Amino acid sequence: MEVMKAAGFGESERRAVYRAIRERRDVRRGFLPEPIHDELLYRLLEAAHNAPSVGLMQPWRFIVVRDIAVRRAVHNIFLQANEQAAGSYTGRQQQSYTGMKLEGILEAPQNLCIVCDSQNSQGHQLGRRTMPETAVYSAVCAVQNLWLAARAEGIGVGWVSILEPDLLRSALKIPTQIIPVAYLCLGYVDAFAAEPDLERAGWEKRSALKSVVSFNEYDSNWGDGVPTP
Repeated sequence: MEVMKAAGFGESERRAVYRAIRERRDVRRGFLPEPIHDELLYRLLEAAHNAPSVGLMQPWRFIVVRDIAVRRAVHNIFLQANEQAAGSYTGRQQQSYTGMKLEGILEAPQNLCIVCDSQNSQGHQLGRRTMPETAVYSAVCAVQNLWLAARAEGIGVGWVSILEPDLLRSALKIPTQIIPVAYLCLGYVDAFAAEPDLERAGWEKRSALKSVVSFNEYDSNWGDGVPTP
């Protein structure tokens, strides 16, 4: 008996999906001053809101940051954290780190902070009793959805992770129990790089797929997960 298969996308649609995945970039420079109009912004937020979530809890909350005074406050938080991070490296690696541009908080016309309400009652704890961290994982799926939709729309997105969470909470009036997941810079850009900035700067290389795939059990060649000194 022949089993019916669900229909996939057409070839051109499939290519578009894979292209967005392949050409997504973490953008730190080249933002244009033109603001994103609300219709497009809400289209991107709708893509994020359509992300999968454990128990359909939808734990994400979106804080659109346009006020320049608020962005300056967040930028100052970045500067403090970035100075501390630079001090953790030495020699040529420190020079490489300090030479890279790692944010576009003031250059982008608007920022977006995605936070997670991990105690949200929606979803009735389905899937969270054994793995409560899946609430945050769900919020990260929303980040990825927005990022891919933004690339398809020609919008640059940069994820700023060099921020002290408690200071960010204070700047954006985020309650203590709410988890800041991603602080993003959004805007039109003059170009998308052919390769990731960190790869072009020689900071790190993308690993081959075959080096991170195993079947049926953990590959002992991956080591025990303890960082090498």
